Amino acid sequence: MNAFYFTGKMIKKLYKLYLQHPIITTDSRICPKNSIFFALKGENFNGNVFALSALAKGCSYAIVDEKEFATDNRFILVDNTLDTLHKLAEHHRKQLTIPVIGITGTNGKTTTKELIAAVLSKKYNVLYTQENFNNHIGVPLTVLRITKKHDIAIIEMGANHPGEIKMLTEIARPNFGIITSIGKAHLEGFGSLEGVLATKGELYDFLRKSNGKIFRNENVECLKPISAGLEAITYGINIESASVCGKIISESPFVTLSWYEQQETEAQTVTTHFIGAYNASNMLAAVTVGRYFGVVSADIVSALHDYIPQNNRSQLVKTSKNTLIIDAYNANPTSMEAALNSFRNMEIPHKVVILGDMLELGLESAKEHQAIVEILKKNSFDDIFLVGKCFAEVSAGYKSFTDINQLSLFLEIHPLINKSILIKGSHGIGLQKIIDKL
Repeated sequence: MNAFYFTGKMIKKLYKLYLQHPIITTDSRICPKNSIFFALKGENFNGNVFALSALAKGCSYAIVDEKEFATDNRFILVDNTLDTLHKLAEHHRKQLTIPVIGITGTNGKTTTKELIAAVLSKKYNVLYTQENFNNHIGVPLTVLRITKKHDIAIIEMGANHPGEIKMLTEIARPNFGIITSIGKAHLEGFGSLEGVLATKGELYDFLRKSNGKIFRNENVECLKPISAGLEAITYGINIESASVCGKIISESPFVTLSWYEQQETEAQTVTTHFIGAYNASNMLAAVTVGRYFGVVSADIVSALHDYIPQNNRSQLVKTSKNTLIIDAYNANPTSMEAALNSFRNMEIPHKVVILGDMLELGLESAKEHQAIVEILKKNSFDDIFLVGKCFAEVSAGYKSFTDINQLSLFLEIHPLINKSILIKGSHGIGLQKIIDKL
């Protein structure tokens, strides 16, 4: 039999097929029974080539966009598989009536998403973005995981160039939004800090048109002017005018946070497993969202207390040799400075810093790496190790290594013992590979 052929106008017909087979996969190695395989393309792969294999492994249908691979009625031929995935997810979202919270920001969006999910799960059945699947593929796949059983969805949205958040909001169609922070990241794609703000602000633009609401971090001043016309539920560290005001009680080394609501007289306090004062705003965002949706304070305290950071994000790990503060999932000038300031303020002995290059900074790279070196000069850390070609050009006499392999060899000969070590750098530098050396 011939393959089915779908045009953009026939998405409703495809949607009926999806309702019968509601598991979507783009990985031909993961093909659950009765699922639908989308043959996406990338710079180094063509999913069409794997469509027949996906069917053999359990998928019921394969969406392809190259006619030669559509050999029978199990194949659905479309103009563009990625565009079809987007249209299918958008159509599915339009059938849903549950609250959808969109989260973006330079730093903290994944942690904030995880904490909000932990808090809301105390009362609701929550669907949320897994790991950091927050791009043009991850967002539609997340939307297509929402079922009638879910009460609330949390969709994380990342971007590295203008217009990307606009595109993702049109798929996820959030009715609530959070911009966690604005900072110097992906400058190679955005061009400037103003470009970052404009792109993240595309979330506000969508909510403004759709009469949505925002949870606004009052510690980020630049969010106020771009949120004009939106109903804002506010939160802030040491911002007494905010709807929810937080205060850092201690960080020795874990953060203890207290907060109170404008209409409440009694403050709540929670001791967490988070390292770094910069995580306080992420926690306070979860508090604010939780209270808005009616989660009782005791459950919020429980959720935040029980949450343990993972994936090299603000983790404290004690090895047989040292105490490690691992924040090596990613880095940019804003998060790097925040991590160094927090590390400096911790009351822990024998501080050592291992920093990796901050990637995707474009023409600003040399200036921003030099700025971090200037911050290092103002602190009295026991030792400093810099990894990557960018830091090598501005190392200013610190121990410098062009890649992680060089540092690994050095540590084998000169092991660090009884130190408190901050590990921070962009994921592409691979600092996580030296953890077993420490």
